[in-house]
Amino acid sequence: MKPPPDSDAQSRRRAGDQLIRPTRAEIDLAALRQNVAEIRRLAPRVEMLGIVKANAYGHGAVPIARALEREQVGMLGVALVEEGLELRNAGIRAPILVLGGSYDGSYQLMAEHDLTATVFRPEQVAELAEASRRIGRPLKAHLKLDSGTGRLGVLPDDLDDFLDQASRFPHVQMDGLLSHFASADLENAEFTLEQLRRFTQALARMRARGLRPTWRHLSNSAGVIELPEVRDGVELNMVRPGIMLYGLAPAAWMEGSANLAPVMSWKTAVVHLKRVPSGTPISYGGTWRAPRPSTIATLPVGYADGYVRHFSNRSQVLIRGQRAPVVGRVCMDLCMVDVTEVAGVAMGDEVVLLGAQGEEQIPADELAQLAGTIHYEVLCGVSARVPRIVLNQT
Repeated sequence: MKPPPDSDAQSRRRAGDQLIRPTRAEIDLAALRQNVAEIRRLAPRVEMLGIVKANAYGHGAVPIARALEREQVGMLGVALVEEGLELRNAGIRAPILVLGGSYDGSYQLMAEHDLTATVFRPEQVAELAEASRRIGRPLKAHLKLDSGTGRLGVLPDDLDDFLDQASRFPHVQMDGLLSHFASADLENAEFTLEQLRRFTQALARMRARGLRPTWRHLSNSAGVIELPEVRDGVELNMVRPGIMLYGLAPAAWMEGSANLAPVMSWKTAVVHLKRVPSGTPISYGGTWRAPRPSTIATLPVGYADGYVRHFSNRSQVLIRGQRAPVVGRVCMDLCMVDVTEVAGVAMGDEVVLLGAQGEEQIPADELAQLAGTIHYEVLCGVSARVPRIVLNQT
């Protein structure tokens, strides 16, 4: 039998584009705008580089980048060339800095798509110079100094040698100097201030050679909140907020230091309800048994969505404004909740995994503690199969 003709080919959509399952992450751009305004209040004399790497910490890189572009954020930061290309292909025109460096053969792509490279090895400058020659115009780069994090960057003792070698390629302009704090989220700022000292010394050595990097940036969210030294607009004239853009403080001791609003809420709904007798085992291995006749709600979310197995018999969700415990092992696609103590639960009721409902709230820090990790990982771990629903776009 022949399939029916498609009367409107333009209406065909991929299954992944359709909101069929009720599980979703809601992304509130009004909250994002509030956080941008708060960063500008804390650091009024510097430019902002908004970090949108890792799919904007799980929030959706393209809608977040578009919103930051509308807010006239000066630059966007990604970790990978591929992330920068995704934004360019989506029509994002703001300056984009690729913070994680690059790889063989990708400098040409970066040049063609107007992505600014971060460099810290002489061969990177040479490859960027070759890309400059091919496209017929000079290219800008930001030089990364390893001031103490120990990941990427030129060590302070190697800076002069690096600059000597980079000077052979005049078509690559060192338009920025950056580094990254290792411990700015700790209450003891001694090492953070030492990193700042190393950075300013490196900047002075560049200036002694006649180099005048337009952008000088070292500060992450913790620095924006706690260190006025990194937002003076003189030696350092750019900050790189990440987690605070998305409404979370970098560390528990900073809670309340800035007026931030969480941008992501993670929700689903009840898809099955059953009444079980006392002693009934729930989920794989029967790790939870009903201690009394119980009402069990099944939710269409599991560890394949980022609701990790560590939450088994530990986490709670919000339903009808009340907390209810996750019981039994979290499965790949499903998990179960004991709603015996929540009156009136019905099929289709909204369930909040992360965020607020009524007077109650499940913060990312709570889930992170249960999983033995940090709130950054909770946000980034919400998998790609969970649709991002963008709210308050204007």
